[in-house]
Amino acid sequence: MTDSIDLLIESRVHELGGGFKVRRVLPFHKRRMVGPFIFFDHFGPVDYQPGDGMDVRPHPHIGLATVTYLFEGAIGHKDTVGSDIVIRPGAVNWMVAGKGIVHSERTPEPERRSGQRLHGIQTWVALPQTHEQIEPSFTHHPKQTLPQFNLGGATAQVLAGNAWGHASPVEFPWGIWYVGINATNGAQFDVPDDAAEERAIYVAGGEARIDGQKIEAGSMAILSRGASVRVEATPESYLMLAGGKAMDSPRKINWNFVASDSQLIDTARDDWRTSIENGFSGSRFQLPMGESEFIPLPDD
Repeated sequence: MTDSIDLLIESRVHELGGGFKVRRVLPFHKRRMVGPFIFFDHFGPVDYQPGDGMDVRPHPHIGLATVTYLFEGAIGHKDTVGSDIVIRPGAVNWMVAGKGIVHSERTPEPERRSGQRLHGIQTWVALPQTHEQIEPSFTHHPKQTLPQFNLGGATAQVLAGNAWGHASPVEFPWGIWYVGINATNGAQFDVPDDAAEERAIYVAGGEARIDGQKIEAGSMAILSRGASVRVEATPESYLMLAGGKAMDSPRKINWNFVASDSQLIDTARDDWRTSIENGFSGSRFQLPMGESEFIPLPDD
């Protein structure tokens, strides 16, 4: 381990149901968060044959924002604030759960008919305590609205926050740093020590070296504070740079719920159970329009 890397995290395979598997990086027992990032999943690349697809049934969230970013393929998103949109590579779906939202993620019908290759990243970022109970919202940021520039031979895209003099239009009430790197022809660049208070580099494809240390695909390097590092990426590599300001307090995470206070999670669990029992009639949590399925609490 070099002085530039504080911790190296190897992703672990998790089964989410229906044969859909992800490589989970955060939370990790030695490192729960990096900036506001409390959850980091890497899915694919997976090839769906015609007639097959991904079906993540409606489920609830509180206290966080989900961020979906694709390298390949398409995902249809529906939620209880009325969103019904397809996300494609280079765009960002930014869903703020706040005090409560329900959403589903499925393969769009055209891609289900034709088949597709799906590859992407989904992260959760914790909302600061001042915003944990805000009204839910959803914003889709098309690819062309996100700053894109050359970074040492790679194509860099600022998904949230500020990086190398470029600012994302994504609004988030906490210091955040999130950049996608596509090194088709390889790349070399430096990550300055002041890019963010907490910084991590995840290798989603290919291979990278950080100050000479090899980082393989599926690994996240947590960078040491105060260290400026040299990154070298091999051709056909995908990197995700994630971090930001250290969070205002530790966060509890239970199933799809994130909160600074465990009582908020206990209430959300009870309310999801009650919503199911009431057929989602007059309850806190509803189903997105056109949906009838749902994911029950995992221990029910």
